[in-house]
Amino acid sequence: MSDEQRISEEEQLEPTGAEGAGEFDEFESANDRFKRSFTSWFWGSIVAATAFHFVFMAFFPTMEAEDVAFVQDEMEALELPPEVEIPPPPEQIQRPATPVVTDAQIDEDVTIEPTTFEDNLPDDLPPPPSDEAVDLSDEPTFTPFTEAPEVTNRQDVGRALEREYPSLLRDAGIGGTVMMHFFITEDGTVDNFLVAESSGHSGLDDAAERVAETFEFSPAYNRDERVPVWIQIPITFTTN
Repeated sequence: MSDEQRISEEEQLEPTGAEGAGEFDEFESANDRFKRSFTSWFWGSIVAATAFHFVFMAFFPTMEAEDVAFVQDEMEALELPPEVEIPPPPEQIQRPATPVVTDAQIDEDVTIEPTTFEDNLPDDLPPPPSDEAVDLSDEPTFTPFTEAPEVTNRQDVGRALEREYPSLLRDAGIGGTVMMHFFITEDGTVDNFLVAESSGHSGLDDAAERVAETFEFSPAYNRDERVPVWIQIPITFTTN
């Protein structure tokens, strides 16, 4: 292409006069228009913000501090418990002394002087026992024994209870227990008997004494020897 043709084409592309300027405005971009209007938007925003803050501060309610004071209750002193006295620690136990071998010499011929009761009589001696024989059957007395006597005729004793029970007391439903003491000889014979504890009715006490006459026992033993003993047996009268 020649230079003359290139120049003629550039002249055709470039706008000329007023006509050219109008054609240029038709091709203005949105970014250019925004840049050209930035100044008016900026100052308009500043004025609007100032007016908003002025109105907000003018009509904002007055703030007052709330009273947060408080009243403290008077403290009362409580009675303190008495002080406990702590006892002092116990004294340390003294350790036993270490045995030491001594050099003392003991005479091997040391003897103890003989002592007799005649030379050392006690001051208050009880009187010697009397030679009079004591009858064990007179009153209850303790006699040591290893085997107690046993009743050998329980059926006879049962029949005697029914026979000797006073009819008036039986019909009235009155019963009771009479505690009896029996003295039993070496051969098991009842040699004596006594009312140890009453039933509260004389009729029952008398009936118990009559029943006691029918008792028979085996002898009591102290190891291998027969011994006379006192024993205690209850005699009960009941309607059941």
